[in-house]
Amino acid sequence: MKIEIPQEAFRYITENSQECDAQTAFVLTPQNEKYLQNAKDNGAHSIINIKEVAKLFGIDKIKIVGITGTNGKTTTASAIYSFLLDLGYKVAMQGTRGFFMNDKVIEEKTLTTPSLLNTYKHIYQAVSEECDFFIMEVSSHAIVQKRVEGLTFELKVLTNITQDHLDFHKTIGEYIAVKNSFFQDDGRKLINKDEPKSSFNFKNTFTYGIENSATYRLIAYSLNNASSGIIQHFGEVVPFTSALHGFFNLYNLMAAIAATHLLSGKKLEDVATVVDNFAGVSGRMEQVSENPNVIVDFAHTPDGIQQVLNALKEKELLVVFGAGGDRDKIKRPLMGRVAASLAKKLYITSDNPRNEDPQEIVNDILEGIEDKSIAVVELNRRKAIENALSDQKNDEVVVILGKGDETYQIIYDQKLPFDDREVVREILKSKVI
Repeated sequence: MKIEIPQEAFRYITENSQECDAQTAFVLTPQNEKYLQNAKDNGAHSIINIKEVAKLFGIDKIKIVGITGTNGKTTTASAIYSFLLDLGYKVAMQGTRGFFMNDKVIEEKTLTTPSLLNTYKHIYQAVSEECDFFIMEVSSHAIVQKRVEGLTFELKVLTNITQDHLDFHKTIGEYIAVKNSFFQDDGRKLINKDEPKSSFNFKNTFTYGIENSATYRLIAYSLNNASSGIIQHFGEVVPFTSALHGFFNLYNLMAAIAATHLLSGKKLEDVATVVDNFAGVSGRMEQVSENPNVIVDFAHTPDGIQQVLNALKEKELLVVFGAGGDRDKIKRPLMGRVAASLAKKLYITSDNPRNEDPQEIVNDILEGIEDKSIAVVELNRRKAIENALSDQKNDEVVVILGKGDETYQIIYDQKLPFDDREVVREILKSKVI
């Protein structure tokens, strides 16, 4: 990726040594240091560092907000983005769903945290559009690989820390340490006070919570027909309502409300007035069909599955799910155990098997299920969804987990079109006919 830079000695910059030439400067980052000689061999105009890029792009002109955590990053980031837009600010957002700016989709889905220069490019675009804020999800991989190097954050937010990505981090202790390392500086931080695994520098720290005393505390709530609650912030007591479902979403809303209050400096009651405008994120607790009731969610960790199914625990649940291949194997039996404890019936299938044998992935999940009579194995994901919909009776809810709004399935090196929501609609439509 080359980025054109006007009024400089070089015409372009790139982080790819193969793209270097007499008009193109090579941006040296922690990820590409080993390609420095290759950049020189290809005739790079010059070598510059990321701090120089920050000056070129005017990154100090925008307030950057970073959200990390195992679950809830996307919903929290999207809610902050929505609230700030509704309060009259110009805002950009980068994350799992893509790159958005002032309510427009600029780029489709990408990595949770793209490459360092790609992030800088997005911030540059936001600065060019005179955005006040740049909201970004920060993955644990990005922290380790220094893909947020050189960025000064106006606010850092922690949602929670549960097990994930142990294929990369190897141990839960290492994963926890990586997440917490993001919060060791003196900058402003917003921490989930109910997360016992959090560790942070207390300087400039604000907290939010439900169970424990916090800077922003939810002192009352209701989950009937979506959500409502009352927040206490020192002497202020402010109510809000929301279209989001589930106890876990109360935490996402609390984080977003508190962050927006800190960032905007507006009255808390003014922030609360825009909360109900946020309809949620596609593929997160998304009701694809009302009758029959079918829910699709991105949950792909033991904690994520527990949170979603707990939110629907008043119903009898038929749950379709699998686990990603070439990823954390340790969590698979835990996912099976959690799902079995909350569902009436399980339909275990393929997620994105990648280069693993789908049956082996399913076998790992089955290890965590004590009563295997409630589990049906169908490796074809479409057939598994069809089976669940065919078995569904009365007030039962079919819950399809793992892929959310993904529009593909990765099998070996192929990325095949597959959208759980569209598959459900097609199956239900054929039933009607």
